[in-house]
Amino acid sequence: MVFKRRDRRSVGRAVAETLYPRGGWRRAFGYVRHRLQRLPDTPEKIGRGIFAGVLASWTPFYGLHFIIAVIFAKIGRGNILASLLGTFFGNPLTYVPIGVVALQTGHFIMGRPPHRDIETSLVGKFAAAGEDLWHNFGALFGPDRADWRGLTLFYHDVFLPYLVGGILPGLISAFACYWLFVPVIAAYQNRRRKKLRAKLQTLGKIPSVPADDGPGPD
Repeated sequence: MVFKRRDRRSVGRAVAETLYPRGGWRRAFGYVRHRLQRLPDTPEKIGRGIFAGVLASWTPFYGLHFIIAVIFAKIGRGNILASLLGTFFGNPLTYVPIGVVALQTGHFIMGRPPHRDIETSLVGKFAAAGEDLWHNFGALFGPDRADWRGLTLFYHDVFLPYLVGGILPGLISAFACYWLFVPVIAAYQNRRRKKLRAKLQTLGKIPSVPADDGPGPD
């Protein structure tokens, strides 16, 4: 298989590399930037894809960010691969800050008092909601009774404020990334085209264009 790994990773190693990639986060971010610059599309379309991926990272649908990014990219006619790379904006280093900002903004918009110690409880609340959902799913096929009270509280206290509060900072982040990456990608593509043209001229594949020195003497 072309995409099959030669060395099988254990579950622990896969989790560890998710939290801290091989080569470090600096190398991982550099790889994403390199891939974005080399995408075969217009800078504006790539920028719209990045916009979609960054905006998807501000939604509370963990595990579905790729799908949401693709949907956003299709709606905005952005580059699909760029939208997938744009979801890298949400990663283990930024998930907690994103969640805190989204929740606090959501509670403010909905007229609720801000939560205290939300940084320490955010991960636990999502984990507890996942356990309740798994338990209720198992209860459909076993003797246990499903209890949706915990998930109902999670929806009102966490999920809904997160969803509402992530819109504004998500749009701000997405627009910032769009305006940051589009000129960088455009400059990279122009520089790459000039290098390719110079190389082809050296090989004699295309005629050289003389420089325009202005009008000659009368």
